[in-house]
Amino acid sequence: MKILVTGGAGFIGSNFIHYWLNRHPEDKIINLDVLTYAGNLENLRDIDKNSNYKFIKGDICDKKLVKKAVENIDLIIHFAAESHVDRSIMGSEDFIRTNVEGTRVLLDAVKEKKIRFHHVSTDEVFGELGPTDPLFSENTSYDPRSPYSASKAASDHLVRAYFYTHKLPITISNCTNNYGPYQFPEKLIPLFIINLLQGKKLPLYGKGKNIRDWIYVDDHNAGVEAVIMKGKIGETYCLGGENELSNMDITRKLLDLMGKSESEIKYVKDRPGHDFRYAMDISKAKKELDWRPRTDFDDGLKKTIDWYRKNKDWWERIKSGEYREQENKKARKQENNKARKQKNNINIIKF
Repeated sequence: MKILVTGGAGFIGSNFIHYWLNRHPEDKIINLDVLTYAGNLENLRDIDKNSNYKFIKGDICDKKLVKKAVENIDLIIHFAAESHVDRSIMGSEDFIRTNVEGTRVLLDAVKEKKIRFHHVSTDEVFGELGPTDPLFSENTSYDPRSPYSASKAASDHLVRAYFYTHKLPITISNCTNNYGPYQFPEKLIPLFIINLLQGKKLPLYGKGKNIRDWIYVDDHNAGVEAVIMKGKIGETYCLGGENELSNMDITRKLLDLMGKSESEIKYVKDRPGHDFRYAMDISKAKKELDWRPRTDFDDGLKKTIDWYRKNKDWWERIKSGEYREQENKKARKQENNKARKQKNNINIIKF
């Protein structure tokens, strides 16, 4: 099988590529990623020479490139997205462009070919839960409350519309908060781990009472695999970790595991419109896919801390901007050499 993974240089996407090639070494993966600030090819350096893996640096909003990239593809797994709520509050343009327009470009490129399309989404499209509200499920009405979640809700609706209108064979999964290796340091868990490793304070929003459900990234990847292998076309599946924890709970666990005290916490002004609680009912995925999360949260957190301790060079380069500057130099060099090169970009994806 030949698979196009969008956003495969990001946190979840790069973990998924590792996961899939380990589980399905005979399959071929093409990774299409524009390499925004959160995309990092170092995440995939160990498989650079794998003959079943190819990388294309490109934008999912580039219609010509996407049209070429989907030739002879059997399956698209769409991870590519702008995903940080705080950034969406500061400016929503990139979120609308990538998450909505980019998804439309992909759907249009495959609607006649009827290529299987799996869309990876978020629990944030459902809005927020109160302390005693029932869990989100596949039947929960959409109620996005940030520009990020609104853009993901729009992309979900587009994917579903192409199923009904164009009979495109789609599936959708909505996941809870992921954690694990290769996560960009702006997210809560890697940010707090790295701050503690650097002797810095932990900037905790409000009083840390906001609740999230957490899933280890490879449990999520196993869920996506299960949807692809066993899921019903046109259906949506909720994938959660069954680990409801407040941000304060997470902070205390990290402090305890890393031998620090609560004096390391610095309470900061809360995020505008900060949703109180997200949590998933994963009964459908358990019943129809025979899938469930396997990683105990404390074990997953220990593995994650250990990874960041052992990969100091990785996150130091990211935090310093060194990696991004290296990529920018490469991009400029490629642009300068473009006139001399006669090869079409499509050559990149020929196995």
